Amino acid sequence: MSLQRKVRVRFAPSPTGGLHLGGVRTALFNYLFARHHGGDFILRIEDTDQTRFVPGAEDYITECLDWCGIKADESPNNPGSYGPYRQSERKPSYRQYAEQLVAAGFAYYAFDTAEELEEQRKVHPNFRYSHENRLGLRNSLSLPAAETVALLADGVAHTIRIKMPVDETVSFEDMIRGRVSFETSLVDDKVLLKADGMPTYHLAVVVDDKNMDISHVFRGEEWLPSAPVHILLWEYLGWKDTMPSWAHLPLILKPDGNGKLSKRDGDRLGFPVYAMNWADPKSGDVTKGFREMGFLPQAFVNMLALLGWNDGTEQELFTEEELIAKFSVERISKAGAKFDFEKAKWFNHEWIKRASNAALLPQVKQLVEEHVAVAIADDYLLEILTLVKERLTFVSDFWGQASFFIERPSTFDVAAVKPKWSAEKTAFFQQVALKFDDFEDWQASSLEVFFKEEIAASGMKVGELMMPFRIMLVGGKFGPDVFQIVSCLGKNETVARIHAALPHFE
Repeated sequence: MSLQRKVRVRFAPSPTGGLHLGGVRTALFNYLFARHHGGDFILRIEDTDQTRFVPGAEDYITECLDWCGIKADESPNNPGSYGPYRQSERKPSYRQYAEQLVAAGFAYYAFDTAEELEEQRKVHPNFRYSHENRLGLRNSLSLPAAETVALLADGVAHTIRIKMPVDETVSFEDMIRGRVSFETSLVDDKVLLKADGMPTYHLAVVVDDKNMDISHVFRGEEWLPSAPVHILLWEYLGWKDTMPSWAHLPLILKPDGNGKLSKRDGDRLGFPVYAMNWADPKSGDVTKGFREMGFLPQAFVNMLALLGWNDGTEQELFTEEELIAKFSVERISKAGAKFDFEKAKWFNHEWIKRASNAALLPQVKQLVEEHVAVAIADDYLLEILTLVKERLTFVSDFWGQASFFIERPSTFDVAAVKPKWSAEKTAFFQQVALKFDDFEDWQASSLEVFFKEEIAASGMKVGELMMPFRIMLVGGKFGPDVFQIVSCLGKNETVARIHAALPHFE
C-alpha cells in the first residue's frame, strides 16, 4: 500500500458503558496500522451525546487500552497539538460548520418539536425525515424566509439537518471492500446539530477528523450506512481532497455465525464480551470482562487480531511486535468473524505456557492468599508453577491444579484401587517410607530410579503401585509427573503423606 501522507488514525469511543471486544479490535487494528507505517494513534472521546454519558466510562476505556498495551500517541491524558481530545470540549467549533452548510444550501434549519415528530411516526410507521416529506414539515425549506429569520431571532429550538440530494450516487473506495456505492434518495436527512447546540456523530466525526488531520479511518461495518452522509459532508465543507481513506471492519459474529455478537450472547453462553469488568453506576450490575476472567493481555490481543485478519500463513501465536510487522489491510477479511470462546481459551493457555514464571507469580500469590492464611515462599510457588503451568487455561486454575502442593489432601480417590489392595502393598509403602528417610539424592530422576528398583525387588508391577503412590501424594489421579511432585514436596512431607494416606487404602 502506497501512502501519500503521514498516517494518523484514531479510536473514538463514546463513554457510555463497557468496552465490547469489537471496540477493542477496532482500536487494535488502528494501532497496528499506525505502528506498521510509523504513524500516530489517537484516542478521541466522542461524548457529544450527553444523555448517554456515563461517569467513569472514559477512565474505564483508558484502563482497557492500557491493559491491552494499546498506547495512544495523543489522548485526553496525553494531549498533542490537535486537541482538545474530548468532543464536548470542542462544542463551540461545530456550529460554524453547520451554519456554513446551511448558507451553502447543503443543510437547513428544522423547527419540528419532538412531539410533532412522534406524531409523524404514529401516522407513518416507517417515517424518516427525507426529500420525500421535508417540504411538508416545519423547516427552513418549507417555511417563508421571513418566518425562518423570525424563529431564529426568537431563539426557537431547532436542529440543523443535512439536505440529502435526490437521485445521486455516492461512491468511495473502501480499503477492505473495494468500490462501495449508495443511492442518496435512500438516505434520510440526518441531524447534524442538535437543539442543545451539540453536534451529532455525523458532523462531529467529519469536523474532528479534518481538524486532527486523520489520514485513515478504521471502523465497524455497522457504520457503512452512514458513509454517504460523511462523504458528502467532506465534499460540502470543501475538504474532499483531504478526506481520509476508509476501512469498514467485518463484524464479530455470534459463535453460530448468525448475527453480531452482543453482551446478551455472552450472558447466555457464559463468556465475557467486554475487555474488563464493567460496573454500571446506575444499576450496580457488574458485567464480567476478559481480564477478570483470567486472560493475559497478550492472549486477548492475539485472539482479537485474528478475528477478521490473518497473515496468510498457518501461524496463530503472534507477539505485538510480530503483529505490527505483519499487519496489512489487504489481509483483513470482508466476511464476519465468528467468535469462538474455546479458541480464545486456547490462546490464553498458549500464552500462559509462554509467560515467564516471574510474570505470573503476582497473580498466583494473590490466588494462594485467598485460600491459605500462611505465607508461602516465592521460590516454592515458582517451583510449583514450573510443574503445573502447562495445565493452566487461566492463572485461576492454579489452585485447582496445585493446591495439594500447599495443603495436604484430606480425601483420597481410592475407589478404583481399594478392591485390589493387599497387606503386601501396605508393607511395600511402609518400607519405601522408611528408606525415603535415609535417601540423600532428592531429585526426581534419582527418586524414580530408586522407586522402580524397589518395585522390581518386591515382585509386584509398576502399574499396581504408581497410581496408589500418586493418590497418596495428591488425593486423586491427577497432577504432573509423580516424581517431580515428590521432589517438590520434599522428604519429610512425602513420608508424612504416605503414612497419613495408607489407612484410607486398607
